[in-house]
Amino acid sequence: MNASGFLRVLAVDDEPPALDELAYHLRADPRVARLHTAGDATEALRLLRDGDVDVVFLDIRMPGLDGMELARVLRRFARPPAIVFVTAYDDGAVDAFDLGATDYVRKPVRADRLAESLRRVIGSRVVPSHPAALARAEEDPTIPIELAGTTRMLPRSAVRWVEAQGDYARLHTAEGSHLVRVSLATLAERWADAGFVRVHRSYLVQLKLIAELRLVNSGYVVVIDSTELPVSRRHTRELKDKLVRAAKQDWSR
Repeated sequence: MNASGFLRVLAVDDEPPALDELAYHLRADPRVARLHTAGDATEALRLLRDGDVDVVFLDIRMPGLDGMELARVLRRFARPPAIVFVTAYDDGAVDAFDLGATDYVRKPVRADRLAESLRRVIGSRVVPSHPAALARAEEDPTIPIELAGTTRMLPRSAVRWVEAQGDYARLHTAEGSHLVRVSLATLAERWADAGFVRVHRSYLVQLKLIAELRLVNSGYVVVIDSTELPVSRRHTRELKDKLVRAAKQDWSR
């Protein structure tokens, strides 16, 4: 943020009507002190070279360097701006999560939805200023989910187990479940280092939350939050080994 406490914003979209609408709503918000606009990634990088910004509102699908690629470039800045993706599509939500996006806004944009994004940007820029808080944010990234027509950012740590549903995955939390457009195989690969393990072709679970590994007539099941999830034969041995290693680590502490 700048010295007056307001935001310096860059809006990037290759479609002039969409860029004009986005700029109109951003200029109307009193928290925006200065707004720049760019029609492509090249122009955006030129503007960023000439001055710092606090947040970039960024379209994903653009010719040349697209929004995701530009976001990866911005992450390498010494002082990277917050990123808010603004798009008509929902298939980039998981990649946005991986890139640490502050928010993910669906087109057509609404003034109240952009106001919420700016609130999140201010919170993300001010609250996690302590190195320990920043480290926690890195360790527990968020994933965009749709809830009552609004995109919310769900911490990965809140996900207790994941269920495959075709090309989608259903994230189960203590409060409910959320459907996201990403395959279970993709999440299994990306979340392995965070302690998520594949127990079945249709299920991914947090290893530390397994209360029981139980033998039933049809084979093994794991129990999480009183819910039984099947364990396939091909995953049984690996799961047992991981549970034993996790237990030994707990004993040695």
